[in-house]
Amino acid sequence: MAGQLNVEVVAVDSKVWSGAAKAVYARTTEGELGILPGHQPLLGELKIDSTVRVQPVDGGELAWQIEGGFLSVTTDGATILAETAEAVAPASA
Repeated sequence: MAGQLNVEVVAVDSKVWSGAAKAVYARTTEGELGILPGHQPLLGELKIDSTVRVQPVDGGELAWQIEGGFLSVTTDGATILAETAEAVAPASA
């Protein structure tokens, strides 16, 4: 659907979260990325000891402390494949 991303956050041992989102923010080894609907496909290596943030379409923000992994963006959405993913409170803007 236009205006939203299908997002999955997956750790090695479990699916952590999946749903529709307005945006995903992640730090890769190349720098900070903001993924919005319609983003070009990419594959990025997630930085060890960084935070991935998701803004669900129903509001609010979710965040996970991750220990490396990959970010995959396709025409179908975004997938975060993390070694570990521990829920944390999102940082205040």
